[in-house]
Amino acid sequence: MWLLTMTLAAVVTTAIWYISDEAREIYNIGFLNLILWGTTIMVFVDHLIGYLTEGGEFIETSSDAILLSIILLIVALLIWEMVLLFKDPKGVLRSIKK
Repeated sequence: MWLLTMTLAAVVTTAIWYISDEAREIYNIGFLNLILWGTTIMVFVDHLIGYLTEGGEFIETSSDAILLSIILLIVALLIWEMVLLFKDPKGVLRSIKK
């Protein structure tokens, strides 16, 4: 399930990156895109090697897999938010300090 969730999130952020200049330039959505596609590739390789060596299901749909996919997506979004807060593209935090 986490492979499907990460792939869907990566495709959506790629579409947003492609359509919106503001998201690309101000909100640094390319960084989130990179995180999500990297995670998608990593999870795909993990599933593929596990499937080839052990067999079983390629896509797991248990409640643990759903919970893990939600946690992975939240962590990716938190990392992106921390980078946005650190870079402060609109200068909001710099104006508060003055």
